[in-house]
Amino acid sequence: MKVEKGWTLFLDRDGVINKELNEDYVKHLDEFHWEHGALEAIATLSKLFSKVYIVTNQRGVGIGVMSEADLKHIHDYMLKEIVNSGGRLDGIYYCADADRNSLMRKPRPGMANKAKSEHPEIDFAKSVMVGNSISDMEFGRSVGMTTVFIDDKGSRNRKKEESMDYIFFTLKEFADSL
Repeated sequence: MKVEKGWTLFLDRDGVINKELNEDYVKHLDEFHWEHGALEAIATLSKLFSKVYIVTNQRGVGIGVMSEADLKHIHDYMLKEIVNSGGRLDGIYYCADADRNSLMRKPRPGMANKAKSEHPEIDFAKSVMVGNSISDMEFGRSVGMTTVFIDDKGSRNRKKEESMDYIFFTLKEFADSL
């Protein structure tokens, strides 16, 4: 993959940046654990992409197992650590809706469209979506992004599906490939 000036990166959070909990939500800072190499990867990717955004479904807020204040605390910590490691985030978009059919919830393109409405310079044809679920890939495809699947569980053995342009085991492996 060749990334040129002006490209935008969209990152899923759980399973890409931090460890995803099995059948649970990261509700508090003590449950947030970085994926191996994620901070270094974000620092590298920040130099290659003009803009870097997180797009994450956070249904735990909508169903009441965590508060927006809990989510903000996690995101503030994450942002601080990313900056301290030489990286940057240009924004975090999240869907806290309990309704699984919400237009803002991935795989629907609501968060991408919101980012573009707030940052009209985003060109989806020059954007990359990195995630660890098929819904992340469908989200990216729905607006014409290049898709990168992170096989954080190692279950696919690098076997891509149609919705995946590229597949890597970690965000760091993806960053190193560029």
